[in-house]
Amino acid sequence: MAFVSNKPLYLFHMDLCGSMRVQSINGKRYVLVVVDDYSRYTWVFFLHSKEEASDVIISFIKKTQVNLQLQVQRVRTDNGTEFKNKILAKFFDEVGITQQFSATRTPQQNGVMERRNRTLVEAARTMLAFANLSLFLWAEAIAITYFTQNRLIIHKRFDKTPYELMNKRKPNI
Repeated sequence: MAFVSNKPLYLFHMDLCGSMRVQSINGKRYVLVVVDDYSRYTWVFFLHSKEEASDVIISFIKKTQVNLQLQVQRVRTDNGTEFKNKILAKFFDEVGITQQFSATRTPQQNGVMERRNRTLVEAARTMLAFANLSLFLWAEAIAITYFTQNRLIIHKRFDKTPYELMNKRKPNI
């Protein structure tokens, strides 16, 4: 599955993390992470349950396509039931999105996701530990992490941040 996207939104990587041991301050236990293959721009959604994932994904794709005036072509996920279901299959078929599944028990097939998840979680844990904050603030720490990384990490291929590649302008930081 070695493939390099040539424009934003061509390929989205998605993964659902959880259930978290500690509920967030807002009662969430899951994190849906979406990464644009081209820019490595990351979106994060906090969910109460896995069952929310399909509706969140559909809404996110519709809004993002309208806002950026681009069409999502492919979505790459694992075989979790939150991704492999009739609701998403029907939506993807209706809008012309190809859904790609990694082989069971081979997270390395979606290495982009695995690296992003590891980076988000490690940074969030470090923030909470350094500031001596309670674990129920994990969602806030992850939100700060992805916001910051979108604006500060330089994409080697383009010498620009994910924010610049997605929004065609430098972030206001």
